[in-house]
Parts: sequence; C-alpha cells; structure tokens
Amino acid sequence: MELIFEIRDAKEGGLYARALGHGIFTVAENWDELRANLIEAVSLHFEEASTRPQLLRMHYVKDELIPVEAA
Repeated sequence: MELIFEIRDAKEGGLYARALGHGIFTVAENWDELRANLIEAVSLHFEEASTRPQLLRMHYVKDELIPVEAA
C-alpha cells in the first residue's frame, strides 16, 4: 500500500504535510526533517506493521499566482 502526502510551503516558513484520506499531519523546517517526521507519524498512526503502508509518496504542491496584463 502507498500513502500519499500533499506537501506545501508553510506561510511562517518550512513545510507542512497532510496524508490524503488519513488524519496524519506534520510540519518541518526542511525536506530531510519532513521525511523523518513522516516516517515517525506513519509509524504512530499505523501501530501494527501489517497495516502500515509500504511506501510514502511526497507530492509537493506550489501555488503561484501570475498576473496577466489586459491586452
């Protein structure tokens, strides 16, 4: 089983992640710290190894607004 996390930039700096379809949420200052936090959060959420996902997908989403001048 694969668990997908949506990763976004936090307004106050760093990153936050939330699992799609599960109540798992974590924050971190950088990508490496976020990876470690995700592994820990998933281990705590899925206590039994038999139900724990085998893969974590980190999907980074970046919103950007680009103004388009009127022609």
